[in-house]
Amino acid sequence: MRRFKAGSAGIAVAALALTLAACGSDSGDSDSNTESEGDSSSADLSAELTWWDTSDPTNEAPAYDELIKKFNEEYPDVTIKHETVPFDQTQNKFKTAAESGSGAPDILRAEVAWTPEFASLGYLYALDGTAALENNFLETPLSSNVYEGKTYGVPQVTDTLGLMYNKALFEKAGLDPEAPPTTWDEVREAAKALKSKAKVDGIYLNSAGYFLLPFMYGEGADLVDVDGETITVNSPEAVTGIQTAQDMVKDGTSAKPTANDPYGTMMTLFKEQKVGMIINGPWEVAGISDDPNFGGIDNLGVAPVPAGSAGQGAPVGGHNYVVYSGMDDEKAEAAAAFIAFMSSAESEAFIADELGLLPGNADSYDMVTNERVALWADAMEVAQPRPWIAEGGQFFAPLDEMATEVMIQGKPVQPALDKVAETYKSDVVPDYAVQ
Repeated sequence: MRRFKAGSAGIAVAALALTLAACGSDSGDSDSNTESEGDSSSADLSAELTWWDTSDPTNEAPAYDELIKKFNEEYPDVTIKHETVPFDQTQNKFKTAAESGSGAPDILRAEVAWTPEFASLGYLYALDGTAALENNFLETPLSSNVYEGKTYGVPQVTDTLGLMYNKALFEKAGLDPEAPPTTWDEVREAAKALKSKAKVDGIYLNSAGYFLLPFMYGEGADLVDVDGETITVNSPEAVTGIQTAQDMVKDGTSAKPTANDPYGTMMTLFKEQKVGMIINGPWEVAGISDDPNFGGIDNLGVAPVPAGSAGQGAPVGGHNYVVYSGMDDEKAEAAAAFIAFMSSAESEAFIADELGLLPGNADSYDMVTNERVALWADAMEVAQPRPWIAEGGQFFAPLDEMATEVMIQGKPVQPALDKVAETYKSDVVPDYAVQ
């Protein structure tokens, strides 16, 4: 049985052993983050709360509506106005509303990189001492909610990147589908077999910065050193990692990413069984396994991202429940109770079974029966925190530009990463030194 690290108590728990809201407050006072006493009786709580939910309104939001109904059985006087909002508009929309002190939701589904940013601006209510933190969360997903010693949210759903592969194509190529590649060198060997025997491309590497992080992590590199306040994106180790990815395109191990919609092309080719391996996350499992061209869930293999010379690692992703700071403590207490309910082991197991999403609550996994969740047990073992600083969400536009230059245009790696470091210094973290 594989085991995850649990939440702030650091307790190890069994994981994946089975196969598995009226308008927001108008007050913008960010000093209202007084710690409240957790666990009031449900009869004592009365509030109207708006929740902005950035999940898919058609395929995911109905499952959350079911949980809201169950929540109201226990908290009949807490009204939740569940609003689905477009993910790509929500970050700026929330910041604009919070800054003006009018129109912000009480509760928000925030992408993990948004949480430290919003906390640094004073837009989030600290949840320390509230019921929201009484659940047992996975340590790495929970880490995205901690900013300057306070906790501003809890994981709603987590994810990471893994090596996804086609079992039937592996067998056709004489490869053991139960023993997928564990290093980039082994990926090269598998790709040769897939090309020569199965007559398909070995792997398709997406030309986006996020998807190249495993190559950097595999060499012990990262974008910045937060403790040392140093920009490290152009370190020798980072160059080695990105060079590995570029070389895989140059030597034919990977299909060359297309200039137009490389991600979409990657997914089409994989679903049509024209490429044997990709690096992607659990959000694509349903689409892959349900595609009539792919061959079903049984044909999909998932493994941890392959290792480089210093080990293996993939970025943790996902979304958090956070609370707007512009509310009084009584209303915030009701919001914390809602978050505690929605992120309980039972609630997150329900969402995992319904939607195939990975819970942030460590205790959910023994309850989950959805086999799509079970696929990610080993991959989650090597998920690692990203730099949880306020500027973290700004790292990826320069990194994406670099990835296009290196993976599609074939430009030299060191100058491309040097340009990223220069942009980080001028535009993102000007107080950091360049390594």
